[in-house]
Amino acid sequence: GKRKIHYLFEDGKEMAEEYDIKTGQLISRKWREKNTLGGTGKWQVEVGEPTSPLLGALESELITESSSNPIFMRKDTLSSFQWRIRNLPYPKEVYSVSVEEEQRCCVIRTTNKKYYKKFCIPDLDRYHLPLDAAALSFTHANNTLIITYQKPKEILAAEEQLQKELKKIKAANTGDGDCKTQ
Repeated sequence: GKRKIHYLFEDGKEMAEEYDIKTGQLISRKWREKNTLGGTGKWQVEVGEPTSPLLGALESELITESSSNPIFMRKDTLSSFQWRIRNLPYPKEVYSVSVEEEQRCCVIRTTNKKYYKKFCIPDLDRYHLPLDAAALSFTHANNTLIITYQKPKEILAAEEQLQKELKKIKAANTGDGDCKTQ
């Protein structure tokens, strides 16, 4: 049910995206750069579930971060960019979400000074588009703060064009994924 697209750029960067085949919606986007020694670095998640850094490591048995810490992740819809911050128990009136035009980022604040977060929208930076405070909104439900930024028409048009191009591409492995050994 997923289609994975892997991009290699001239500057050595890699990008991997996963799309839902039925809806064409972006599920995840990860970036990776070469490190200073020329080897491949770690994947940086831009969209989708963040990966646990200690997954399967021995240290995970000794020290782990609290499961009640806020978890910040991006999960886009077809018409908007959306961020979800889980484990935030305060009522909606406590939160303030604003746009910092000079720093090109969005800021989340609480009046009780318990949570503060700055985050950028890399898609707008890639297209050199300005931030629009009117496109930003938020809601709170089930201990989750949901921030929504409506996609500009330029990005919607570019994504529609990309979906047309992706439909033309044939899959590299359309089989069942079994490896043939010799």
